[in-house]
Amino acid sequence: MSDKHADKHIHDNGSQRRILDAIRVLAGHELHGLAPKDLVAALSTSPASITRDLHNLVAAGFAEQIAETGRYRLAPGLVRIAIAHATAMERAQNRLTETINRYRTEP
Repeated sequence: MSDKHADKHIHDNGSQRRILDAIRVLAGHELHGLAPKDLVAALSTSPASITRDLHNLVAAGFAEQIAETGRYRLAPGLVRIAIAHATAMERAQNRLTETINRYRTEP
């Protein structure tokens, strides 16, 4: 078995991984979006695969098509998930800091 396949897991799925990679590629292009051909190039895949992936991302509310240009970008709902995560981490950090400060204070 070659090294390339050594880390292959029984549950690996190329289509699912590609759609997750598409989300990563779309990240940072929220203003102008990316054309499907840009995703084809970035993910080294076929136009038909990108068409399916984009359809599923839009249907799930993770991406949206910009009407004026036909390009795609991450949808606000997916970005809100990232913001909610960052907010939760900040709250957790604040709580930890408060606890540490409470234990540092002498009675």
